[in-house]
Order: sequence, then structure tokens, then C-alpha cells
Amino acid sequence: MPPSLEQQRDRQAQHRLAVLRHAEEVTGNVALTCRYYGISRTCFYKWLRRYQDEGLEGLRDRSSKPHHCPHATEADVINKIVYLRQHYHFGPMKIKMYLKRYHDIDIACSAVYRILKKLGMNRLPASQRYQRHDKRYTRYEKQLPGNRVQIDVKFIEPIGLPEQTAAAAPVTGTLPKRRRRAKYYQFTAIDDCTRLRVLRIYPRCDQKTAVQFVERSHRIDAEEFYRMLDGILIDDTGVFNDKLRKWEDYYNYHRPHGALGGQTPYERLKQKTQTPL
Repeated sequence: MPPSLEQQRDRQAQHRLAVLRHAEEVTGNVALTCRYYGISRTCFYKWLRRYQDEGLEGLRDRSSKPHHCPHATEADVINKIVYLRQHYHFGPMKIKMYLKRYHDIDIACSAVYRILKKLGMNRLPASQRYQRHDKRYTRYEKQLPGNRVQIDVKFIEPIGLPEQTAAAAPVTGTLPKRRRRAKYYQFTAIDDCTRLRVLRIYPRCDQKTAVQFVERSHRIDAEEFYRMLDGILIDDTGVFNDKLRKWEDYYNYHRPHGALGGQTPYERLKQKTQTPL
């Protein structure tokens, strides 16, 4: 088994002490000792001063880490990065856009990634990772708002579990009888040009709904909205829609969109409607 770092430092300190004693007890001459061990006299006297001031501890290797790094990211910025990662599960690019937009903080994506990696937050837990499909879809953006509105329906798994139900499971081995959990369907209408969205939750999905696949929109909901509801019991369509409207408002008016160069969908809508063709 290779020696640990502390053991290596101890051995090095003992070696340097032997060099000092060699000059004092064997040769009586610093130049001869330095020539014998292949070191400079500057190095010898540095060791000697440290030994006289600190004893054997002074002969151990010292950290080369600088006392101050002027380019280090400020603690306040790091705290904001951690908050956005923990509460919104943003990646480096989205964190960079958010900090620039709402805090006027310029930071590179690579710097955000290094901070997340250093804190062990560069990868989400396996249970929180969205499973991407192998199939990729090409997005064709229309030039004008309203030229194409895509509509899709997404089935939502029941969210949350009452505490008394969860507590009873380990004892009985089965869940107690209770009324059947409601099923929910998220209806999404999204403008292809601005990415402006309207979301609603309904308790049923029938043949009257027109379905056209919008995988990216639902992936965002799965990654950022439904993950925040993990562990919260929602068994009422009205409550569900209330939370969804808040998310819809945040998405359309406040959330920087990567495909829109950091603009929100509402800002893209204003830009497209105010810019003459």
C-alpha cells in the first residue's frame, strides 16, 4: 500500500533534518554538505531558519495554495448558483442567463460548471434526471407569432402520497384502502414562433382533443415544474391549475429561454409584433 500524503511529508521532514545534522555533526561545512546532497546553500539556510523557528514541523512541505485569489468567484454568486441548482435544477447555461438577466452578473458557463462540480452538484440524483428519448425532433420556427400553434396532451402521474398512507405501508405490507386517485391530463398550446404557452389541467382526455407532439415543452415541465412538486399531495384539479398558472406566468414572462437567446417568450412576442416586416 503506498504511503499517505502525511507519511510522505513526515519522511521528507526527517530527510531535511538529516541534512542539517550532516552539516553540523559530520562535515562541519555547509558547502560540502550541500554538494553531497545536491542542494543549494539557499535551500539549506531556508531549512535551517524554518527548523530554528518551528522545529521539525517547519521542515514539512507547505501548501502552495495562494492566500488570496483575486479571480475567485464571490461567495454571494456561489450561493445564487447553488440556490438555482437546488430549487430549479437549472444547468450551467440557464444559470448563466438567469444571473445576467436578474442580477447583472456576468459569469461563464464553464465557471458555473466548475463550481457545481466542486460542490458535487454537476449531476442531478438519478431519481431526478429526465430520461431523454433516443429520437430527436427538428424544430422549425415560424417567422410570425400565431402562424402555428402546437397542441399536445400529456398524462400526469398522481402526485404525492398522504403521510398516514405512507406510514402504514411498512407495517401492513399493503396500502390501506382509500378512494382511487384522480387522473390528470395537461393540455398545452404553444406558439411556435415565440414559445408562448397556455397550460391547463383536465381530469379526462377524449377524442375531441387534437394532439400534435411537442416533446421539448413537456420535457421542460418534467424537469422544472413537476420535479418541484415531488412529495406534495395534490388531489384537486383547482389546486393543480392554480400552481400550473403560476408556473405558466413564470415560464412566459420571467424564465430566460435558451432557444430564444435568453429572451422570455413574452419578450420575443413583443419583438416580433413591433418589428416591421
